[in-house]
Amino acid sequence: MSHSRFSPEEVARRGKELYAKIIRAQVETDENIGKIVSIDIETGEYAVGEDLLIPSRSLQAKHPDAALWGERIGFDAVYAVGGTLSETIK
Repeated sequence: MSHSRFSPEEVARRGKELYAKIIRAQVETDENIGKIVSIDIETGEYAVGEDLLIPSRSLQAKHPDAALWGERIGFDAVYAVGGTLSETIK
């Protein structure tokens, strides 16, 4: 997701770093595998949902101008176009 204060590369870098260092350990549970986590890259707050829309709106309700990054829990991508998603955990 792009944002006016951050380049797409910076949003991705910060989002991936937060997910890897802090959030992954909290959300990668059996009941969350395949769900989406949306991360506010400035505050570190996150929300989990079945799709990207609901968790993102939840974070934007708290911080309307939030810079958000999304990850599919347990997979290498949020969506696959013409391919398949690969699990990152077994």
